[in-house]
Amino acid sequence: MIIAIGNDHAGVEMKQQIAAYLREMGHEVINTGNDDPADRGDDYPVYGYRVGRLVADGKAERGICICGTGVGISLAANKIPGIRACVCSEPYTAQLSARHNRTNVLCFGARVVGIELAKMIVKEWLEARFEGERHQRRIDMITEIEKTGRLASED
Repeated sequence: MIIAIGNDHAGVEMKQQIAAYLREMGHEVINTGNDDPADRGDDYPVYGYRVGRLVADGKAERGICICGTGVGISLAANKIPGIRACVCSEPYTAQLSARHNRTNVLCFGARVVGIELAKMIVKEWLEARFEGERHQRRIDMITEIEKTGRLASED
């Protein structure tokens, strides 16, 4: 699988370790993030956008975003049509986000989770399979909101 990974200065070390972990698992990694932890002038929306764009354009199958908390970078990624990014601080939510919400971008905070927990989160997320059926109906509703700013059943 091709996985895009992006980060700001807070996530440099974690990004490097997660990228190595992904390669060990046999995945190809596209690094779109900051590689200089001293560069505090970088902006996490840039990296969320880059990862989201690669996934939305089909150049990566999934994406991983890392900033201090995971929240800001996820907000940026989620502005790209077709992106369903989630912030996860433990494996169970990551697994269910993939199984029920078909998330395609995983976000977490380098200041929130340690590297071993981050690896567990990534593993559960990548191994989970979308369950379809009623969950697809809900994703379709999210896509409708994304495209129109409305939910037809609420009009």
